[in-house]
Amino acid sequence: MEDELSFSDIYGGRLALQRRYYSPSCREFCLSCPRLSLRSLTAVTCTVWLAAYGLFTLCENSMILSAAIFITLLGLLGYLHFVKIDQETLLIIDSLGIQLTSSYASGKESTTFIEMGKVKDVIINEAIYMQKVIYYLCILLNDPVDPHGISQVVPVFQSAKPRLDCLIDVYRSCQEILAHQKAAPTSP
Repeated sequence: MEDELSFSDIYGGRLALQRRYYSPSCREFCLSCPRLSLRSLTAVTCTVWLAAYGLFTLCENSMILSAAIFITLLGLLGYLHFVKIDQETLLIIDSLGIQLTSSYASGKESTTFIEMGKVKDVIINEAIYMQKVIYYLCILLNDPVDPHGISQVVPVFQSAKPRLDCLIDVYRSCQEILAHQKAAPTSP
């Protein structure tokens, strides 16, 4: 079963959450961010080129215009390949673990897998971010030394920064799977 819901991020931008239910013990959540805005791309490009043209009129060196074009292209490629994330995915399977995938605008993907034995819990945490209280979903990992301790906190959906209503939807579904996983008998 698959459905898509519309939410907003902490800035008011639109986010699309695709929920895929493969089985009672396997679910996937894909949070899609807005694509690169042509308006912002044009504004940055014009600003860099106008500054370069201003320097060109002062120095009368055509190398400045060539450098501005080169810097703009390299900056855009770097932004698309290392910064702009189009989609973040959380796949949770009760017998295996949790997979986090970030898909960048350039097509590059970054994947992290956490074994279910290392997962202590999935929680919604709060933080202060630029004079606002924001909420984020995170995975608590077991401390191998202290069975009641937490070794690491792994934030989920870092780039999209969805609001609380979206996080609650994902949180409840993750808790259902974690409860199913804890209730399942373990064989020796």
